[in-house]
Amino acid sequence: MVMGSMRKAKRSYDPAAMRARILDVASAAFQSRGYHSTSTHDIMREAGITGGALHHHFPTKKSLGLAVINERVAAAVEEAWINPVRRARTATDGILRAFENIAESLDKQGKVLGCPLNNLAVELSTADPEFQAAVTQVFQAWTSTIAEKLKADKSQFAGRIKPDELATLVVASYSGAIALAKAQQSSEPLRICARQLGKLLSGSADRG
Repeated sequence: MVMGSMRKAKRSYDPAAMRARILDVASAAFQSRGYHSTSTHDIMREAGITGGALHHHFPTKKSLGLAVINERVAAAVEEAWINPVRRARTATDGILRAFENIAESLDKQGKVLGCPLNNLAVELSTADPEFQAAVTQVFQAWTSTIAEKLKADKSQFAGRIKPDELATLVVASYSGAIALAKAQQSSEPLRICARQLGKLLSGSADRG
């Protein structure tokens, strides 16, 4: 009998994969239930891990919350907003495409949970300065991307609007629209805001 055939396959341990699974589970839980309403035991159960494994990667619940904001929420904003705006021909095209992509996604899901960034901003920004700083950093990356794209369209918007202020208006409009969409369980508020922003941006271009 060949001894090698008797060996049991060693259980592989992939720390990066486990960390990613914890972040995925925590991100989904914070989005659906909220940070404060989700316990570390909830995360352990849903991720199928032990307390030791959780605390190896995230010693505290706060460290897990910060990682969710910095890695999962920031990535979601980059995918939904930053990349579409950067790749668009113009700022207007990118802004309206982001609204439409998100509205279409909500229609397919059939359920509106809201914006992960907005949800955590409302819940955590006044609770802890580190959470506030992390949330603010994501918002700043979002607004600055839109502002830079608007500045690149200077021939279109020159002298008529301040790009930084318009970028803030766009982000605030989306944030309000997604809150209404969550309350109404409908993507229509997003489409309404997109239409009005489109008129505003078109009007600014015409006056330019």
